[in-house]
Amino acid sequence: MTAFPKVKVCGVTRPEDAALAAALGADYIGLNFFAGSPRCITVGRAREIAAASGEVRLVGVFVNRAAAEVEEIAAAVPLDLLQFSGDEEPAEVGRFGPRALKVFRTGGDPGSAALASYADCWGLLFDARHGALYGGTGLAWSFGEVARIAAERRVFVAGGLGPDNVRQAAAASGAYGVDICSRVESAPGVKDRVLLERLFGEVRHAQSPAT
Repeated sequence: MTAFPKVKVCGVTRPEDAALAAALGADYIGLNFFAGSPRCITVGRAREIAAASGEVRLVGVFVNRAAAEVEEIAAAVPLDLLQFSGDEEPAEVGRFGPRALKVFRTGGDPGSAALASYADCWGLLFDARHGALYGGTGLAWSFGEVARIAAERRVFVAGGLGPDNVRQAAAASGAYGVDICSRVESAPGVKDRVLLERLFGEVRHAQSPAT
């Protein structure tokens, strides 16, 4: 059986979507706490989603948030991992190292120096290059550009991933995980059952023994 990367369904805003993602086989569920995102949720809603997520690991998404606030939210939900999607400095992220997932909006390899600054992070996530926006644009990129990094670090790839291209992105990048968001939605923050089922159908097909 061929191994397939872990699947993170991000930007979940409804408990029923979390329950569906968990039932279909999601490994991680992303909860957005960035006020500038249409997928931003309150701590109260996050706790409701957590209750519906079963054993799936929860990832809190933060953008330039004070460390004390990150800690408070992480404890209240509770969160398993902390995704830093803003312009956080290495020292800010480093204090959460064992649980930190640092995002690079570079659409490829940001260079050895940038990577070394986040050497203590649990993992790295690479998204498309899109100016001042902090993700959620649904833009795809050349995922193979981070294959070298994925061979050495725990890497997620994000950006325009859905049922039609998730297998290709996984194969090209060699990533530990794929981050799925807008391409499985009927509206921002509202996951579409048919698209999620198609997505996980692609995952199961990739995991099937070659014939």
